[in-house]
Amino acid sequence: MNVEQRYRLIYKPVVFAAGLIPFAWLLCGAFGWFDLSLGADPVKKLEHECGKWALNFLLITLLVTPLRQLAGLTHLPRMRRMLGLFAFFYAVLHFTVYLTLDLEFNFRELFGDIAKRPYITIGFIALVLLIPLAVTSTNKMMRRLGRRWQKLHRLIYVIAVLGVWHFYWQVKRDVREPLIYAGILALLLGYRWARAQQRKATSTSGSATAPERT
Repeated sequence: MNVEQRYRLIYKPVVFAAGLIPFAWLLCGAFGWFDLSLGADPVKKLEHECGKWALNFLLITLLVTPLRQLAGLTHLPRMRRMLGLFAFFYAVLHFTVYLTLDLEFNFRELFGDIAKRPYITIGFIALVLLIPLAVTSTNKMMRRLGRRWQKLHRLIYVIAVLGVWHFYWQVKRDVREPLIYAGILALLLGYRWARAQQRKATSTSGSATAPERT
Protein backbone atom coordinates (compact mmCIF):
# COMPACT_ATOMS: atom_id res chain seq x y z
CA MET A 1 0.00 0.00 0.00
CA ASN A 2 1.56 3.29 -1.10
CA VAL A 3 1.43 6.61 0.74
CA GLU A 4 -1.60 7.92 -1.17
CA GLN A 5 -3.58 4.73 -0.54
CA ARG A 6 -2.78 4.85 3.19
CA TYR A 7 -4.03 8.44 3.29
CA ARG A 8 -7.30 7.66 1.51
CA LEU A 9 -8.03 4.28 3.12
CA ILE A 10 -6.65 4.75 6.64
CA TYR A 11 -5.71 8.25 7.75
CA LYS A 12 -8.65 10.17 6.30
CA PRO A 13 -11.40 7.72 7.47
CA VAL A 14 -9.85 7.49 10.95
CA VAL A 15 -9.77 11.28 11.36
CA PHE A 16 -13.33 11.56 10.04
CA ALA A 17 -14.58 8.88 12.46
CA ALA A 18 -12.73 10.52 15.36
CA GLY A 19 -14.36 13.86 14.52
CA LEU A 20 -17.80 12.26 14.85
CA ILE A 21 -17.15 10.66 18.25
CA PRO A 22 -18.15 13.79 20.26
CA PHE A 23 -21.34 14.09 18.19
CA ALA A 24 -22.18 10.43 18.80
CA TRP A 25 -21.58 10.84 22.54
CA LEU A 26 -23.77 13.98 22.72
CA LEU A 27 -26.50 12.27 20.69
CA CYS A 28 -26.51 9.27 23.00
CA GLY A 29 -26.58 11.54 26.03
CA ALA A 30 -29.44 13.63 24.61
CA PHE A 31 -31.62 10.54 24.06
CA GLY A 32 -30.38 8.58 27.07
CA TRP A 33 -28.95 5.78 24.98
CA PHE A 34 -26.45 3.34 26.55
CA ASP A 35 -27.23 4.83 29.98
CA LEU A 36 -25.53 8.10 29.05
CA SER A 37 -26.89 11.35 30.48
CA LEU A 38 -26.25 15.06 30.02
CA GLY A 39 -27.06 15.84 33.65
CA ALA A 40 -29.70 17.97 35.34
CA ASP A 41 -29.75 20.64 32.60
CA PRO A 42 -29.26 18.70 29.34
CA VAL A 43 -29.93 21.70 27.06
CA LYS A 44 -27.21 23.83 28.65
CA LYS A 45 -24.84 20.87 28.74
CA LEU A 46 -25.48 20.09 25.07
CA GLU A 47 -25.06 23.74 24.09
CA HIS A 48 -21.86 24.08 26.11
CA GLU A 49 -20.27 20.87 24.81
CA CYS A 50 -21.02 21.68 21.16
CA GLY A 51 -19.40 25.08 21.58
CA LYS A 52 -16.39 23.58 23.31
CA TRP A 53 -15.87 21.04 20.54
CA ALA A 54 -16.08 23.80 17.94
CA LEU A 55 -13.24 25.52 19.80
CA ASN A 56 -11.33 22.24 20.13
CA PHE A 57 -11.41 21.68 16.39
CA LEU A 58 -10.44 25.29 15.69
CA LEU A 59 -7.34 24.88 17.87
CA ILE A 60 -6.56 21.46 16.38
CA THR A 61 -6.77 23.04 12.92
CA LEU A 62 -4.28 25.71 13.98
CA LEU A 63 -2.05 22.99 15.44
CA VAL A 64 -1.63 21.27 12.06
CA THR A 65 1.12 23.55 10.73
CA PRO A 66 3.32 23.46 13.87
CA LEU A 67 3.01 19.66 14.04
CA ARG A 68 3.93 19.29 10.40
CA GLN A 69 6.94 21.55 10.77
CA LEU A 70 8.18 20.19 14.11
CA ALA A 71 7.32 16.50 13.74
CA GLY A 72 7.53 16.11 9.97
CA LEU A 73 3.97 14.76 9.68
CA THR A 74 3.53 15.47 5.99
CA HIS A 75 -0.06 14.19 5.72
CA LEU A 76 -1.46 16.58 8.32
CA PRO A 77 -2.01 19.60 6.01
CA ARG A 78 -4.35 17.46 3.90
CA MET A 79 -6.50 16.91 7.02
CA ARG A 80 -6.72 20.63 7.81
CA ARG A 81 -9.83 21.39 5.78
CA MET A 82 -11.67 18.40 7.26
CA LEU A 83 -10.78 19.55 10.77
CA GLY A 84 -11.93 23.07 9.93
CA LEU A 85 -15.24 21.71 8.65
CA PHE A 86 -15.71 19.84 11.92
CA ALA A 87 -15.17 23.13 13.75
CA PHE A 88 -17.92 24.66 11.60
CA PHE A 89 -20.16 21.62 12.15
CA TYR A 90 -19.96 21.87 15.94
CA ALA A 91 -20.32 25.66 15.86
CA VAL A 92 -23.55 25.25 13.85
CA LEU A 93 -24.74 22.61 16.34
CA HIS A 94 -23.94 24.99 19.19
CA PHE A 95 -26.00 27.75 17.61
CA THR A 96 -28.80 25.35 16.60
CA VAL A 97 -29.19 24.04 20.16
CA TYR A 98 -29.29 27.61 21.44
CA LEU A 99 -31.90 28.67 18.87
CA THR A 100 -34.14 25.60 18.95
CA LEU A 101 -33.96 24.20 22.48
CA ASP A 102 -33.03 27.29 24.49
CA LEU A 103 -34.93 30.05 22.63
CA GLU A 104 -37.51 27.74 21.00
CA PHE A 105 -37.20 29.56 17.66
CA ASN A 106 -37.91 32.96 19.23
CA PHE A 107 -36.08 35.08 16.63
CA ARG A 108 -37.04 38.31 18.31
CA GLU A 109 -35.25 37.17 21.47
CA LEU A 110 -32.35 35.92 19.35
CA PHE A 111 -31.77 39.29 17.70
CA GLY A 112 -32.21 40.97 21.07
CA ASP A 113 -29.52 38.74 22.58
CA ILE A 114 -27.16 39.40 19.66
CA ALA A 115 -27.64 43.15 20.06
CA LYS A 116 -27.53 43.37 23.87
CA ARG A 117 -25.35 40.51 25.14
CA PRO A 118 -21.72 41.02 24.08
CA TYR A 119 -20.63 37.38 24.44
CA ILE A 120 -23.44 36.30 22.12
CA THR A 121 -22.55 39.12 19.71
CA ILE A 122 -18.95 37.99 19.27
CA GLY A 123 -19.97 34.32 19.17
CA PHE A 124 -22.42 35.08 16.37
CA ILE A 125 -19.77 37.08 14.49
CA ALA A 126 -17.40 34.09 14.75
CA LEU A 127 -20.08 31.79 13.34
CA VAL A 128 -20.81 34.14 10.44
CA LEU A 129 -17.09 34.38 9.62
CA LEU A 130 -16.86 30.59 9.56
CA ILE A 131 -19.45 30.36 6.78
CA PRO A 132 -17.27 31.63 3.88
CA LEU A 133 -14.45 29.35 5.05
CA ALA A 134 -16.76 26.33 4.97
CA VAL A 135 -18.26 27.29 1.61
CA THR A 136 -14.81 27.70 0.01
CA SER A 137 -13.31 24.53 1.51
CA THR A 138 -13.48 22.50 -1.73
CA ASN A 139 -10.62 22.00 -4.16
CA LYS A 140 -12.70 23.67 -6.88
CA MET A 141 -13.12 26.85 -4.82
CA MET A 142 -9.45 26.76 -3.87
CA ARG A 143 -8.47 26.73 -7.55
CA ARG A 144 -11.02 29.41 -8.44
CA LEU A 145 -9.90 31.83 -5.73
CA GLY A 146 -6.17 31.24 -6.17
CA ARG A 147 -4.13 33.41 -3.81
CA ARG A 148 -7.30 34.98 -2.42
CA TRP A 149 -8.21 31.60 -0.92
CA GLN A 150 -5.27 31.69 1.48
CA LYS A 151 -5.98 35.29 2.45
CA LEU A 152 -9.63 34.44 3.11
CA HIS A 153 -8.78 31.42 5.25
CA ARG A 154 -6.53 33.50 7.48
CA LEU A 155 -9.83 34.55 9.05
CA ILE A 156 -9.45 31.42 11.16
CA TYR A 157 -7.10 33.37 13.43
CA VAL A 158 -9.75 36.03 14.05
CA ILE A 159 -12.43 33.37 14.49
CA ALA A 160 -10.35 31.48 17.05
CA VAL A 161 -9.77 34.67 19.06
CA LEU A 162 -13.49 35.49 18.97
CA GLY A 163 -14.37 31.93 19.95
CA VAL A 164 -12.12 31.95 23.02
CA TRP A 165 -13.36 35.45 23.91
CA HIS A 166 -16.97 34.23 23.60
CA PHE A 167 -16.17 31.31 25.92
CA TYR A 168 -14.46 33.57 28.47
CA TRP A 169 -17.32 36.06 28.63
CA GLN A 170 -19.89 33.28 28.80
CA VAL A 171 -18.35 31.83 31.96
CA LYS A 172 -19.43 33.93 34.91
CA ARG A 173 -17.30 32.60 37.76
CA ASP A 174 -14.71 29.90 37.15
CA VAL A 175 -12.70 31.17 34.17
CA ARG A 176 -9.89 28.61 34.45
CA GLU A 177 -11.02 26.56 31.46
CA PRO A 178 -11.39 29.48 28.99
CA LEU A 179 -8.01 30.78 30.21
CA ILE A 180 -6.45 27.41 29.31
CA TYR A 181 -7.93 27.78 25.81
CA ALA A 182 -6.60 31.34 25.65
CA GLY A 183 -3.13 30.13 26.66
CA ILE A 184 -3.11 27.41 23.99
CA LEU A 185 -4.27 29.89 21.36
CA ALA A 186 -1.61 32.38 22.43
CA LEU A 187 1.07 29.70 22.01
CA LEU A 188 -0.19 28.74 18.54
CA LEU A 189 -0.39 32.34 17.35
CA GLY A 190 2.96 33.12 18.96
CA TYR A 191 4.55 30.22 17.10
CA ARG A 192 3.20 31.52 13.79
CA TRP A 193 4.44 35.03 14.55
CA ALA A 194 7.90 33.71 15.43
CA ARG A 195 8.08 31.66 12.21
CA ALA A 196 6.96 34.68 10.17
CA GLN A 197 9.68 36.82 11.79
CA GLN A 198 12.24 34.10 11.10
CA ARG A 199 11.27 33.91 7.43
CA LYS A 200 11.38 37.70 7.18
CA ALA A 201 14.85 37.82 8.73
CA THR A 202 16.10 35.04 6.44
CA SER A 203 14.69 36.81 3.39
CA THR A 204 16.27 40.12 4.42
CA SER A 205 19.60 38.42 5.13
CA GLY A 206 19.51 36.66 1.76
CA SER A 207 18.82 39.91 -0.05
CA ALA A 208 21.63 41.68 1.77
CA THR A 209 24.24 39.02 0.99
CA ALA A 210 23.20 38.42 -2.62
CA PRO A 211 25.86 39.50 -5.15
CA GLU A 212 25.10 42.75 -6.89
CA ARG A 213 24.17 42.39 -10.53
CA THR A 214 26.20 44.31 -13.09
